[in-house]
Amino acid sequence: MSDTVTDQDATPASAGHEPRWLDQDQQRTWRSFLLGTTLLLDRLDEDLRREHGLSAVEYEILVRLSEAGGTLRMAQLAAALAHSRSRVTHTVKRMENAGLVVREESPEDGRGVDCRLTDSGLDMLRTAAPDHVETVRRSLVDLVDPEDLQALGRVMNAVCDQLICAHPERELRH
Repeated sequence: MSDTVTDQDATPASAGHEPRWLDQDQQRTWRSFLLGTTLLLDRLDEDLRREHGLSAVEYEILVRLSEAGGTLRMAQLAAALAHSRSRVTHTVKRMENAGLVVREESPEDGRGVDCRLTDSGLDMLRTAAPDHVETVRRSLVDLVDPEDLQALGRVMNAVCDQLICAHPERELRH
């Protein structure tokens, strides 16, 4: 089997071509990936909510703002999170009410709205980050052999490399 994807491989089944069905092992792996990803993301969200009163999305907003030097335009933030602008606006409003961020008119053109991390938001991030990392360790990193974790990284990098070109604003690998 070739490692390259041909135009024929990329043709959707809806175009009248027979789909390349998954075999039993591939199907089992795919379903394990889906279930494992869902359970892991749920655990991360549950622990952040229980320990810090933050959702995983709120935590990710704090991280993105911190990594961007403290400020991002709302449109950039929505694109980076792969969420609708209205969903991000709603989440940021909650975070603003909690004093973690502020929204302000963009000094660049006066039309856009910036989201800025407050000192309180940075303190929350510094407090939550160690617990979040511990959850990541307990729920993924420490469960698998280092070689398997590296293999997972290679797999997900290949997926990201293939799909990120359509949404470069979502890139967060460093």
